[in-house]
Amino acid sequence: MEQQYPSRLLEKAVGEFAKLPGIGRKTALRLVLHLLRQTENDVSMFVEAVDRMKKEVKYCRVCHNISDSDICPICADAKRDADTICVVENIRDVMAVENTQQFFGLYHVLGGIISPMDGVGPGDIEIDSLVKRVGGGTVREVILALSSTMEGDATNFYISRKLAPYDVKLSVIARGISVGDELEYTDEVTLGRSILNRMPFEGTR
Repeated sequence: MEQQYPSRLLEKAVGEFAKLPGIGRKTALRLVLHLLRQTENDVSMFVEAVDRMKKEVKYCRVCHNISDSDICPICADAKRDADTICVVENIRDVMAVENTQQFFGLYHVLGGIISPMDGVGPGDIEIDSLVKRVGGGTVREVILALSSTMEGDATNFYISRKLAPYDVKLSVIARGISVGDELEYTDEVTLGRSILNRMPFEGTR
């Protein structure tokens, strides 16, 4: 039976919240009713935070991580090991690896993985910019830290082919992470060990 709402404004707000990933209409209704109980100032601050994030957030012009400035704090940190780049699928994976406190190099955020079923090809993600970074000659190792899925493995292979002409070590995180698992859901200890125990990538050389 379709939910009946006492207000069209309430129903519209619930519909917008329900568009968020993992949020059904029941959860959306709870969130909207929670906001209705808040003060007007609190709701205004909430709306402003979301609005400013959408309008002002930037993507690092080096690694494509989310940032408040043109270059993210990680890329701007002179203490990081600029010789090593960890390639990840998305921003959540950067956060997951950083939480391990086991990696001190730089990152490269692809913004997705190759997935023909979803219409995502190599040109739709940040592979060319990775090749340009490696082509600069200062990178000694590229760690492929993508999810151990068919799409992740296909992306690893494609990247390895693109980087084959360059004198750079290619590594892949150890398979302490179960096949099919995504990095963001892996516990910090397991992920940290997978990075420390990374192995040479076998494929094209």
